Amino acid sequence: MGILGAGARLRRGCVAFATAVALTLPAVAAKADNLADALIGAYNSSGLLEQNRALLRASDEDFAIAVSRLRPIIDYTVSMTQNYSGSALTSSRFNSRTTSPMAARLSLTWTLLDNGVRFYGIEQARETILATRQDLIAIEQQVLLRATAAYVNVLLQTDSVNLQRNNLRVLGEELRAAQDRFDVGEVTRTDVALAESRVAGARNNLTTAQGNLMSAQAEYQAVVGRRIGRLAGQPRLPASPSSLEAAVALAVRTHPTILAAQHRVKAAEMAVKGASAGLGPTVTLGADAGVSEDVGSSGYGRDGSITLQLNQRIYQGGGLAAGVRRTMATRDAARGALLTAQRDVVQDVNDAYVRMQSARSSLVASAEQVRAAQVAFDGIREEATLGARTTLDVLSAEQELLNAMTAQISARSEESIAAYQLLAAQGLLTAEKLRLKVAIYDPTAYFNMVKSAPAAISKQSRQLDSVLKRLGKK
Repeated sequence: MGILGAGARLRRGCVAFATAVALTLPAVAAKADNLADALIGAYNSSGLLEQNRALLRASDEDFAIAVSRLRPIIDYTVSMTQNYSGSALTSSRFNSRTTSPMAARLSLTWTLLDNGVRFYGIEQARETILATRQDLIAIEQQVLLRATAAYVNVLLQTDSVNLQRNNLRVLGEELRAAQDRFDVGEVTRTDVALAESRVAGARNNLTTAQGNLMSAQAEYQAVVGRRIGRLAGQPRLPASPSSLEAAVALAVRTHPTILAAQHRVKAAEMAVKGASAGLGPTVTLGADAGVSEDVGSSGYGRDGSITLQLNQRIYQGGGLAAGVRRTMATRDAARGALLTAQRDVVQDVNDAYVRMQSARSSLVASAEQVRAAQVAFDGIREEATLGARTTLDVLSAEQELLNAMTAQISARSEESIAAYQLLAAQGLLTAEKLRLKVAIYDPTAYFNMVKSAPAAISKQSRQLDSVLKRLGKK
């Protein structure tokens, strides 16, 4: 086969490569899953979210426990004893006696005054709940950001596989063209060996890309909770903040990590007040009533008492003052954690903003690189058919074009991830703010059921038991 036949084959291969790449980059398929579907799956199936929702319910119960301390404590005791006794009256006579007393007692203890210790405990529990709610939002952001990264990475690896597959096809055409030209004496065996080397390298790159795609699909399934189907291409990017300063200002006001740290500072302050109030006296009311009866006889007894007690501990070997100082140190630590959280959030916003701007610049540059590399490749390819370029020149130009296309799809994926990372850094990557079509978990629903600390025999307590059973079956 002559020069024209080899050149025609090469052109057909290059056209097929360019056409396949053009179809690959958008990666849009009818009835395919989009990013919202991936986020919905992650939100509905995340074990991490379920774990932290349960931790929030545990904090709600701590509030109920704190409320219950305002109420009296009532205990009852029922006991029955078998007593044996005996004595020797004479050497020939032994007198024995058996009694079986049974007693029942009912006691009440009620702290009437404690200088506000219990009320401070209630407020501390309330602030802890508010902090835990913000922790749950932070976890939700982590889950949704991971799902976003998994979705985008599958798209990236799919595009990479298609690029490598088409690259292998074009290099195969290059190899056949080089072999044809060698057969007619236009090139040397070295040109054929170069083409063979590139084909072998392309096969290896394709295998690596396919492995990366399998790993990305496994990550998607782990995050979203189901096997991946056909994806709908790159997601629509969220609206960008007007400036870095505006993004930082919003993040400082709304980020859940900062809000959680603020509530923990308030909880620590309530703990300090409670510890200081605990140094004062307490007034306790006690009531006790009992009945006893000797089974087998007509003897019985009744008794009762009411006690009003004033109590204050004035010395504990320095332990009282140490306890107050300990709560103060814990409060100071919480304040330090708040400062750290604020700085970390600001740094995260800066990092995400710069990452997004860099990705956009890279996307523009890579598009220009692809255009220029395509022009260069087309020109060198035509020159090669006329004998003005070597096989090495064509292979190098083709590799340059492949590198440019790879950089373009990487920059597009980087832009998507950076945009959603910036959204999370501002505290806006939640199911509610994204308006996902899911049943949004209401953190106040369970709290409203337990905040009055219902007794076990109440209707509300039975409703709580039903709720917990349903949650346990999920």
